[in-house]
Amino acid sequence: MTGNSQKKRQSASFDTGRRLRPYTWLLRHLQVALASLGRFTRSPLSSLMTAAVIAIALTLPTGLHLLLNNLQLLSDSWDGATSISIFIRQEVEPQRLGQLVSRLHTKPGIDGVRLITKEQALEEFQQLSGFSGALEALEENPLPPVVVVTSRLETPEQAQALLAELEQLKETDFAQLDMQWVRRFQAITDIAQRAILVLASLLGAAVLLVVVNTIRLEIQNRHAEIEITKQIGGTDAFIRRPFLYMGVWYGLFGGVIAWLLVLLSLRLLEAPVAHLAGLYQSGFSLIGMDTPTLLVLIGGSTLLGLVGSWIAVGRHLAGIEPD
Repeated sequence: MTGNSQKKRQSASFDTGRRLRPYTWLLRHLQVALASLGRFTRSPLSSLMTAAVIAIALTLPTGLHLLLNNLQLLSDSWDGATSISIFIRQEVEPQRLGQLVSRLHTKPGIDGVRLITKEQALEEFQQLSGFSGALEALEENPLPPVVVVTSRLETPEQAQALLAELEQLKETDFAQLDMQWVRRFQAITDIAQRAILVLASLLGAAVLLVVVNTIRLEIQNRHAEIEITKQIGGTDAFIRRPFLYMGVWYGLFGGVIAWLLVLLSLRLLEAPVAHLAGLYQSGFSLIGMDTPTLLVLIGGSTLLGLVGSWIAVGRHLAGIEPD
């Protein structure tokens, strides 16, 4: 009976230890993380300078990404109201032209129709061209009537489809839609996105180098401590852990500072951009950093800090052995 009781106590003790093992693991990691944060704050100036270098490297691609998002939003607002000019055949009578305008008003997908008569077109041309004297010498008005159709379309392809449909009208001589600038702008934004990606990769590599060099110096400063820890049986995982958390803190604080720098930059640009938009009778305003972008910035910077510290520890820790 005594042997069975002892076995039961040992089994219960083993089960309790197995259940507490995850909590013990988490507690140890929490202790090491807080101890690393303490070392980080004991030299605040040098730590903040390193974090600031990381932040500046991350601010540039993040700011360019937000700037590109704002430009795309602005282009979308310009693209939304598509304007197509339908040049009417000269032989179309005014009554038939009025019927065409009425039909276009009722056509799905068309928001507005404006008729420019031959007389209005001639008057506008005289005012803008500076050839009013030469035009008065003509026996008849050579300008055709024009119907301007406006429609809110989401893509240039939809605008091209509407243009092709309007060109099939019997009254149409030809129709014109200037979408070339939209395609050029889209090509430019595609190039800008690739450039930002390349820049972010290069600056991410720079952040890794900064973290690697910082952790390398930290390892050298604690050379004697590491030797003593290895002499008393400390494992590489135990020695590596505080340096990894140190890299995490550098990356985390660098990401937070980068976020603050981006917010400050947007705040400084907000008033001039609003003033410029007002000159064009536009209600456009800068959009800030959304939650996914913020998470990518903070998470990416923290990951870069962790990877950089892992590289530094892997390269320099193995070379430290007790005499």
